[in-house]
Parts: sequence; C-alpha cells; structure tokens
Amino acid sequence: MNNSRLLTKIKRLSKKLFKVKSPDTLIAEGKKSELSKTLTVWDLIILGIGAVIGTGIFTIVGIAAQGGPEGVGAGPALIVSMILAAIACVFAALCYSEFASMIPVAGSAYTYTFATMGEFMAWMVGWILMLEYAIGNITVASAWTGYLFQFLKGFSHILPTWVVNPPIWLINDYRSATIICQREHLDPNIVIPHFLGIPISINIPAIFIVILITYVLTKGVKESTKLAGIMVGINLLIITSFIVVGMFYVKPQNWVPFAPNGAEGIFMGAFLIFFAYIGFDAISTTAEETKNPQRDLPIGILGTLIICTVLYVVVALVLTGMMPYSQIDFQAPIAYAMRFVGQNRIAGFISTGALAGLTSVLLIYQLGTTRILYAMSRDNFIPKSLRVVNKKYRTPVILTWIAGVIVIIGTLFMDINISAELCNFGTFTSFIIVCAAILVLRKTDPDRHRPFRVPFSPLFPILGILTCGGLMVYSMGSLKTSSTIFPLWLLIGGLIYFTYGYKKQRELEHKKLKMLRKGMKAKSKKQ
Repeated sequence: MNNSRLLTKIKRLSKKLFKVKSPDTLIAEGKKSELSKTLTVWDLIILGIGAVIGTGIFTIVGIAAQGGPEGVGAGPALIVSMILAAIACVFAALCYSEFASMIPVAGSAYTYTFATMGEFMAWMVGWILMLEYAIGNITVASAWTGYLFQFLKGFSHILPTWVVNPPIWLINDYRSATIICQREHLDPNIVIPHFLGIPISINIPAIFIVILITYVLTKGVKESTKLAGIMVGINLLIITSFIVVGMFYVKPQNWVPFAPNGAEGIFMGAFLIFFAYIGFDAISTTAEETKNPQRDLPIGILGTLIICTVLYVVVALVLTGMMPYSQIDFQAPIAYAMRFVGQNRIAGFISTGALAGLTSVLLIYQLGTTRILYAMSRDNFIPKSLRVVNKKYRTPVILTWIAGVIVIIGTLFMDINISAELCNFGTFTSFIIVCAAILVLRKTDPDRHRPFRVPFSPLFPILGILTCGGLMVYSMGSLKTSSTIFPLWLLIGGLIYFTYGYKKQRELEHKKLKMLRKGMKAKSKKQ
C-alpha cells in the first residue's frame, strides 16, 4: 500500500515537473507583450555582430591562443579552433532558427524548452542562461577595463600617472590583482589594501560602464540598438584597420610550431572561443520586439554566424603571425599586438574602437539577461512585481537594474578566465538542450507550421548535441575550478525551483482552475 502511494506521488510529481506549455499558449502570451515591436532584420544582425565580434576578437582570442591558468592554448592553430567552434555552432544555430521562426517569443532557449521538455527543465535552462549572460558580461566588463588603460597609455605624456597607471586594486578583481602581483614579483599583501583582514580590490571602470549601460537600456530597445549600430560600425572599421596594417608585420616563423599543444590545445581553443557565439542566442531573446520575427530571426542568426566566422579566422591569422603566441595579451590582445610591433598610435586607435565594441557587447548581453528574466517572470518563476514595464519607454526597468547589479557583484569576485569558462559551460548546455528540443518537437508536434526547418533532421540536431557535448566534456578534464562551480550552480538552481518555483507554479495552476470554475458557474447561471 505504501509503495503504491509512493509510486502515485512520484507519477504526480513527474507529471508536474515535465508539464509543457504549448507553443500556441506561448505565442498568445507573446502577442500580449507590453514590449515595443521596433526591430528589423538589420537591427538583429547589428545586435548579433556587435555581440559576437566584440566578444571573440577583443577579449577571448588572447586566452584561446595562449591558454589560461588551467588549460593550454591553441597557438597559431587557433584558426582551426575557430572553424571547429563554428561547425559545432552552425548545428545549434539552425535549431535556434527553427524555434525562433516557429515560437517568436522572448526567452530564447528557456521558452523553447518549456514548449518541449516541461517546466523543471525550462527553469534550469533559464537559470543556465542567467549564468551565461550575466557571467559573460563580467568577462567583457573586465576586458573593457583592459582596453581603457591601453587607450589611456597613449596620453601618458599628458595625463597624470595615477590616471594612466592607477593602483592594481582599483582596476582588477582580487584574483586578477593577485596574479598580476605574482607576475611582477610583488607581495599582494602589501600592494592590495586590507580592511579588517579582508582584501579590498574593486574593478571601478567595469562597474562604471555596467551602470551606464544599464541606464541606457532602461531608455528603450530601439535607442539601444541605434547605439549598438554606431558601435558595430566603429568595430568593423577597427578590425579592418588591424587586418590591413597587421598583415605587413606578419612573420611566418611565428606560425611555427603551428599547433604547439597538439589536439588538446586546438580543442581547448575551440571551447574557449565558443564563448563569443552566445551573441546569436541574444538575437532570439528579442523575438517579441521584432517586427517580422518568423522571417527576420533566422536571417539574423545565420547571417551573424557567417559574417563573424570569416572575420575571426582572418584576425586570428594576422594576430598569431604578428607576434609569438605566448606573448599575446589576455585583456587587450589586438591593441597590445600593435604596440608590440611599434604601432602605438594605431594601438590607441584600436583601443578606442575596442571600447566601443565591448560597450555594444555589454549592452546586448544585458539586454539578453533582462529579456530572459522577463519571460521567467511571466511564467511566475520570478515575482511578477519585478516585471514592471515603464509606460514611457516600454522597458522592464526593475529587471534591467537587477541584471546590472548581478554583473556588478560578479566583477568583485570573478576574473576573466573563470567567468569565460563558466559562460561557456552555460552556452554548451543551452545549445545541447535546444538541439534535443528540436528532436522532441518534431515527434510531439510534427504538423506545426515551421517557417524555417533544420535541414537533414535528425542528423544535424544530433551532430549539434555530439559536437557541443564533446567539447564540453573534453574541457572538464583541465578546467577544474569552473567545472566544479558549474554543477554547484545547477544544484543551487534546482534547490530554488523546489523551494520557490514549484510552489509558485502550483499556486498559478490553482488560480487558473479557480477562475475557470468561476467562469463555468457564471455561464450556467445565465443558461
């Protein structure tokens, strides 16, 4: 008897956990959205290029080439890593395109999972996406600080020394400040001040730019896109300048050995460079603000992927040819390469453009974080009181500031390496789930109209799962810190769901049932 009751309870629980939300319901809710529909296909491509180029070329390319504290780099074989990452990415991009055209609703992978795998998996994907975007922004904010001071070095003869070379503890998180001290043979206990035994190290420029971006986003998505468009234009000019000037300083001997760390370096490089590709995921989060999402979202996603991959490969060839891969800078690789060959003025010019590019990335990632929180709030996973939309600008102001505060807190504790690795784990997981969700929906709802279809299904979605999963599992052997933190993040997410989210979902169900009964009673009285 007890076993029978237990089985009944387990069945009821599993039914609740895997209760899906039909695509029709999601679309109906999206049509009631208070967000403003202003984005065109060109706006989407600008958002995508702004996120993908700025992230990969200006930040993570140095770490992918040289390697981090817990993993080896690809060296000149970085171009192979980039092509490998793009191949893995294209399968996920095709799956995203099918979902985005079929269910044009805010929330990206979170929404797609809710339509296929149920509320528990949807919550977990939303939790992973928060990690992906918020932690990714910490990486970009740290790189923004690096380029800011590469830029200021060009004015060292004009500006005071404390502006050009401020104390380490005012422009880095504690872990990064400690690494810098060790590299320069300094005692961190002397260089970094302490208060009541607690070390004080704050990345002030990163905090400043996050606050500024958050404020801009509260003023409207179209205005934010215009700003991103200007910055993307500057981005492309800077990258073109780097390629044209840098190619004259390329020394083929710098490409030898081509793959200094063999297959391990190439795979680790592919894992790290994958960080940049969450930019096209950000496009799908703006579905409710796109004028013609069924047509424009697939074009925006695939167009971004093609344009950015070509630029990545060319920049990687020039960068690794200009200087030994072991000397490439972590925080500001492109500007540092120009200083390395004596082009200080161009280095300052590149730093200016990089600041604009990274600012656009911060803006787009922050936009993605907010729209995912907005979708989760609509599903009662987050208090609805936080989903207040400003009447004038039609933006979710409270959620926008919450997203900003999360990033600011993160900059106090996380360095560029750990945050990039964690972001990658989140990206791979969400891509794998989206590829799997396509297979599920093809089975459960085969007749649904799909404006865009993944070709060669189920082969391409399966290849997406295998390539993303393979890179993720392979990297876990080296990245001990981030591969420990990521499961911990998932555990915390699961605990929040069972202590808060599950309860709220049942309350929402009860409320809807009560309203339905009330409506039926009123109808029967009229009859």
